[in-house]
Amino acid sequence: MASGLYVVATPIGNLGDVTTRALEVLRGADVIAAEDTRVTRGLLSHFGISAKVIAVHAHNEARAAQGIVDLVAAGQSVALVTDAGTPGISDPGAAVVRRVREAGHTVIPIPGASALTTALSASGLEFEGVVFAGFLPARGKERRERLARLGGTPWAIVLFESPHRILETLADLHAALGDRTVVIARELTMRFESIEARALEGAAQWVAANPDRGRGEFVLVIEGREPEAASGDDPGVLLQALLDELPLKQAVALATRISGGKRNELYAMALKMKGK
Repeated sequence: MASGLYVVATPIGNLGDVTTRALEVLRGADVIAAEDTRVTRGLLSHFGISAKVIAVHAHNEARAAQGIVDLVAAGQSVALVTDAGTPGISDPGAAVVRRVREAGHTVIPIPGASALTTALSASGLEFEGVVFAGFLPARGKERRERLARLGGTPWAIVLFESPHRILETLADLHAALGDRTVVIARELTMRFESIEARALEGAAQWVAANPDRGRGEFVLVIEGREPEAASGDDPGVLLQALLDELPLKQAVALATRISGGKRNELYAMALKMKGK
C-alpha cells in the first residue's frame, strides 16, 4: 500500500456491512490507529487480520496526531478507524486528518457505514437539506442555545443520543421545535433495530411506555420546517420563546437572525415583554 492516512469506515453493528475495500486496507496497513484498541482487535480477529494497533481517542488525539504524521512521513500506511462507523463524525479523527493534510501527506477516504446516512435513508422524510447536530450539550445554557438555533433552521435535523438522555432530549426538542415528526432509530443494523416515526408531542411518553424502547444508541431525524416567524407574520412569538430560555440580548440577536426583523424593534419588544 502507498503511504498515507486511510480513513476507514467500519460497521456500526452488523459486521456484514464491512466493505471489501475496508478489509483490504486493514490487512495491508502498516499501522491501525483505533479509538479503542480492544474494540478494533475484536473486529480484526473476526476477519482473521493481524496488525499493529495503536490508540487514538478523544483524550490523546492532539498528541497522537503528530505521531501519525511522523509514520506517514516515514513512508508508512496508517488506517484510522473508530469503534463503529466513519471516523470524524461525532467520533475522534478530524484532528488527525487535518494534521496529516497540513503536513502535505495524502488522506484517502475508505467510505462505508455511517449511522447518519443509515438513519436518513430509512427515515422516509423528504428534505432539501440536513443539519447534522451530533450530540446536544448535556445541559444548561449551551444546550438551550443549541436548541434555539436548531429551531431557526428550515432543514431536517439529525441528532445522536444516548439511552440515559433520550427522554429529556425528546421533550426538549418538542419544546424548541414544536410538533414535528421525529424518526426514532435505535440499534441500527443490530438484532434489536427499530425505526419508528412519531410526533414530537408525545414521543418521550411513547419511549417511556416500554423499557425496551429506551435501550441502545439512538439517531433522531426530525422533519424540516420553515420557522413560523420566518415569514415576518409574528416575530413576537419567536422572541417570547427565546426570552423564556435566554438572556435578553442573546434572545434579541437570535430572533433578529431567524426572523429577519429589525434589531431595534425586536429589542424594544423584548423590553416590553420583560416589563422593563
